[in-house]
Amino acid sequence: MSVTGAEANENFRQSELDKFGALAQRWWDPEGPQKALHALNPARLGYVTARVALAGAQALDVGCGGGLLSEALAGEGAEVTAIDLAPELVKVARLHRLETGVGVDYRLQSVESLADEMPARFDVVTCMEMLEHVPDPAAVVRACATLLKPGGRLFLSTLNRTPAAFALAIVGAEYVARVLPKGTHQYRDFIRPSELAAWLRAAGLQLEDVSGLMYEPWRNGARVISRTDVNYLACALKPEADAPAAGRSGG
Repeated sequence: MSVTGAEANENFRQSELDKFGALAQRWWDPEGPQKALHALNPARLGYVTARVALAGAQALDVGCGGGLLSEALAGEGAEVTAIDLAPELVKVARLHRLETGVGVDYRLQSVESLADEMPARFDVVTCMEMLEHVPDPAAVVRACATLLKPGGRLFLSTLNRTPAAFALAIVGAEYVARVLPKGTHQYRDFIRPSELAAWLRAAGLQLEDVSGLMYEPWRNGARVISRTDVNYLACALKPEADAPAAGRSGG
């Protein structure tokens, strides 16, 4: 299904939406095509909860897919808005919400348009395994920064552009172990931490942490590590607005 109307000029590749939309019906199957994503999710959530208090927080999940992380954030007490541009995935996420009763506001909307609509609205923004799938990842980072309240934090995960990432995330995961569908990733779209850091600085954010994320297929689990040469996570802070200078009088 194509994106039309207001989304027609947004930051996406239709081939990517179609690819992930085709996986929608088995998104919540822990033994299905997204088995690796199910394994990564507890580690991703743990990285977030170690750095922010989610109870009562306004949280946004960008590129939410079928809602794995969105529901996990809501389960920690956050008020969650979640967006994606694949209609099939948003439909599956909404159906799963009915089954679980978890309160998540799923929207078929781009992050850029939401930034125009709801600037400085969220305490926490997550954008996991999405940046490497869009034509202009820096624009996504800018929109996420706009959506954050001062003092809020942005959490990202993506893949490093290294030989190790090519060997493990593409050759190993897609062609040897087959824990990901073939064609899930393109090496040219992987992002070095230095590139991500530059985009964060340009968006007015302060990079606080970069950590590795290791998928361990032999136990179908994942953990946060120090090495960042394959998958990695990042946390960035939106600084508080400068306070008025002392003694300054009004008009």
